[in-house]
Amino acid sequence: MSLPTNLTRARSHIIFIAALLLGVTLIFYLERAGHMPDSKPDALAAFDEVVPLPLADGLGRAQQSDDYARIAWTYFRNNTDPDTGLVGSVDKYPSTTMWETASYLVAIVSAQRLGIIPQAEAEERAAKVVNALSRLVLFEDSLPNKAYDTRTLQMVDYANRPTSVGLGWSALDMGRLMTALKMVQLHYPDQADEVEELVAGWDLDRVTREGRLNGATVVDGSVRENQEGRIGYERYAAKGLMLWGADATLALDVAPTLQVVRVEGVPIPVDTRLNRNQTPALTTSEPYLFDGLEFGFDALTHVFATVVYRAQEMRYRNTGLLTGVSEGHLSQEPHFAYASVWGGGSPWAVLTFGGDRIDSRRTLSTKAAFGWDALFSTEYTQEMVAAVVPFADPARGWPEGIYEADGTVNGSFTANTNATVLAAQAFRATGPLMHVPR
Repeated sequence: MSLPTNLTRARSHIIFIAALLLGVTLIFYLERAGHMPDSKPDALAAFDEVVPLPLADGLGRAQQSDDYARIAWTYFRNNTDPDTGLVGSVDKYPSTTMWETASYLVAIVSAQRLGIIPQAEAEERAAKVVNALSRLVLFEDSLPNKAYDTRTLQMVDYANRPTSVGLGWSALDMGRLMTALKMVQLHYPDQADEVEELVAGWDLDRVTREGRLNGATVVDGSVRENQEGRIGYERYAAKGLMLWGADATLALDVAPTLQVVRVEGVPIPVDTRLNRNQTPALTTSEPYLFDGLEFGFDALTHVFATVVYRAQEMRYRNTGLLTGVSEGHLSQEPHFAYASVWGGGSPWAVLTFGGDRIDSRRTLSTKAAFGWDALFSTEYTQEMVAAVVPFADPARGWPEGIYEADGTVNGSFTANTNATVLAAQAFRATGPLMHVPR
């Protein structure tokens, strides 16, 4: 048998070993960055008092978890375009971003690991996504646009109207997508070459600049590039890009932009930089949930996740209000909000994309409830899950959550929330999604 033939047959093993070595290198870097024993600045020293919560053992609720995951997968059965294979970001809305496309890939891997779909179906679905991504018209012929019509693969604006110019690219979305594509390579090695070819066609050098994340936005017809990401989201996205060799090392370093505020008596990591140069940065659950469920925590992220979770539990203890905050869709205007532990300069602020306060839309987030419960499984996380469980819809999936103000359902159904429910149950059963079960 010839050497080329042997190499071809062995490529999946070669790819797996290369990814494993890269992952070990990344983990080693993160562990060292997380401890920083010799030069820890005052802001990081505030977390010396924090004892990281132990990770849940995942035992005891297997049948419930299976039922919850099957409900979540219903969303993806309902919303997969039969031609392109992409999934809409919101129920019956044929538009997606790279963040939600990554969520769909996470959902595929999770559903297969839980036995909800067979491996053949998972591979077929993942292959259709990779094929669709390879056929996208790229922004400035270099990177995926911020939004696409799932039916036509056209670049669109956020109202799903076709645009020949595009919106720009999101470094955070690309970071999440790169993590999800690496999952596809690891779980479905037959797709490895196609994924490599896809990523090779993107100019990832534009997504990082001097070690930081770099995004682009079209404003009045002009393309404006800018540093993107704040503590939490920035570090999570950097990990995904580094899996593909991008230099995002400075994006991992929180020290230069870290400040600490106390919320409910708990030290919270907050970024000193403004969002969009106008609104004080926010801290919320989502990036810490995804980091833990997908990568498994590094030392620093485990500490930060612990305090972000603990502040939410303490608000409940102090007020009686069930608190699980995250970004998410709303069933009423303005249809999207960032519910924070700290944001816009205040605790528990709920902010629009533009930075306006809409605290009346605070939602007990389904994905926060399931994500924190999978990671830490405390009495309080179980209370949150118990509160949202009655509102599951077996015909549609899991809604975004419950409005705090009046207890009514935030009845928007999304790819992100249902993918998080699946990822949470897969984590409970088999551990972080970047670790392939053997």
